[in-house]
Amino acid sequence: MDNQGDKSGKTPNLDNYVVKDPEAFARNVAHMIEQAGKAASAWVEPREKGLKRDTLADPITDVVKTLSKVSEYWLSEPARALEAQTKLFSSYMVIWSNSIRRMSGEEVEDIVTPDKGDKRFADEDWGKNAFFDFLKQAYLVTARWAGDLVENAEGLDDHTRHKAAFYVKQITTAASPSNFLLTNPELYKETVASNGENLVRGMKMLAEDIVAGGGDLRLRQSDLTKFALGDNVATTPGKVIARSEVAEIIQYEPATKEVFKRPLLICPPWINKFYILDLNPEKSFIKWAVEHGHTVFVISWVNPDHRHAMKDWTAYINEGLRFGLDTVEKATGEKAVNAIGYCVGGTLLSAALALFAKEGEERIKSATLFTTQVDFTHAGDLKVFVDEDQIQALEKAMSAEGYLDGTRMATAFNMLRSGDLIWPYVVNNYMRGRDPVPFDLLYWNADATRMSAANHSYYLRNCYLDNNLVRGMMQLAGENLSLADVKIPIYNLAAKEDHIAPALSVFTGCRYFGGDITYVMSGSGHIAGVVNPPAKNKYQYWTGGKPIGAFDEWLAKAKEHPGSWWNHWEKWIEAQDGARVPARKPGENHMEILAEAPGTYVRVRV
Repeated sequence: MDNQGDKSGKTPNLDNYVVKDPEAFARNVAHMIEQAGKAASAWVEPREKGLKRDTLADPITDVVKTLSKVSEYWLSEPARALEAQTKLFSSYMVIWSNSIRRMSGEEVEDIVTPDKGDKRFADEDWGKNAFFDFLKQAYLVTARWAGDLVENAEGLDDHTRHKAAFYVKQITTAASPSNFLLTNPELYKETVASNGENLVRGMKMLAEDIVAGGGDLRLRQSDLTKFALGDNVATTPGKVIARSEVAEIIQYEPATKEVFKRPLLICPPWINKFYILDLNPEKSFIKWAVEHGHTVFVISWVNPDHRHAMKDWTAYINEGLRFGLDTVEKATGEKAVNAIGYCVGGTLLSAALALFAKEGEERIKSATLFTTQVDFTHAGDLKVFVDEDQIQALEKAMSAEGYLDGTRMATAFNMLRSGDLIWPYVVNNYMRGRDPVPFDLLYWNADATRMSAANHSYYLRNCYLDNNLVRGMMQLAGENLSLADVKIPIYNLAAKEDHIAPALSVFTGCRYFGGDITYVMSGSGHIAGVVNPPAKNKYQYWTGGKPIGAFDEWLAKAKEHPGSWWNHWEKWIEAQDGARVPARKPGENHMEILAEAPGTYVRVRV
């Protein structure tokens, strides 16, 4: 790299790339190898003892099978393959030619630049140093070329194309030069400056994280030691007043003298834990709702094990939602309830409402759905993991223990945003040797939950695979469900940048309900679009007419409002029934106090 110049013809400072203390560097490399041995032992030991079974074969087989269909199109005609290869190699030659011209002092524009917001190439040497600049541009050209191969391949069905694009994105993100020591100038300079001490720390952290994962890598995204449930996360005061095999019901202490007559029952997803709605006092939707006069009850789902293998959706409705309604009625005497469902908790609530309509169960008078899909035609990237072959492989894996291990679901969610949730932490933790900063959201994200086999299989097959709920083909408790039977008012919240429940998907689901639907779209994504307290004054939300017709047309006419949607929802709730009564406290009406909030089920970790 001695003769390489930057884009203005100046020679970059190469002293940062020269090892100053070879002896210390060699010593640290030896320590790093020692720690690498410990990491390898942590990975091998549980497999040798039969405690861990590798589950990579089926996903890798699907990746190969999917990408081979793309390859078949391009390789089936030599002229087509040659054209694709020529396009890539000609781009390489332009980059190489530009590098030569740049080293001679000529100013040359890059043929490709990182996308706006791409933080991987922030270090100045990605541009100043011709070697790293070449790597960067060659990588960006290759990644975009690979994406174009998928997009332009003919004869692929929509699901295969979706999967192929997703897999190519995972591969190209993993292959970024920013992820490797010798091809990342920032990592290279840090390693030289510390004589390799960063690598020793990083390899030690890698070994620790494999041990923590019981033989699998449990990637740490936050300093988990800085958080404790009930101390600085999930701190809103309340009591567990009822418990079934699948759910604890928490009632929160009132914060106002008067409260809405209708209590509020929240049904969160069981794919992760409820305290996303109670991260800290500043972000807590639960605390905010209590302070705005709601008697709040929350379902805290069990973290299932082999005992819950056969707990299906009927069980989760009866022992969760219906059990919650019974508890609310016993605690308050009220038979009219406002309900909230979040993500898959909202899908369960929607299915339950259709079942309740057939049974004459009328205690839920209004429903609010947070980023909830009932029509899975336009479902997000999680649909990549769902087809008959993959479900069968998953069911086979679940049959051994009776549940899906929580780390597998957490990995799937992280893969949806691997450029934000995986590789930055791999680089930071294991190459820089730095502890991640404390962050309550990522603490929650790492607090994974298992999925009971019957529950998860039913969800994947009836929702993602067959889309039965909107087809009138979903069966629960012997009934064929129809969302048209759901006549109560619904507040249906989507998030504009949601990659799990896309705003379009939420919108299309509105047409199947039989009652009045208020569709609102918030800014940001699946979490920040929901957890957006008004005091922060972040993002925005859109309101408009009835959610009918084309989504793009609705959005074009919708009115944008600055800040959070929470106050808008509060006015909607009050319009349903604004009657107030004296505040209720947990333990009234002879209800037994079983535990302090956030309860016992939420504390079970995997």
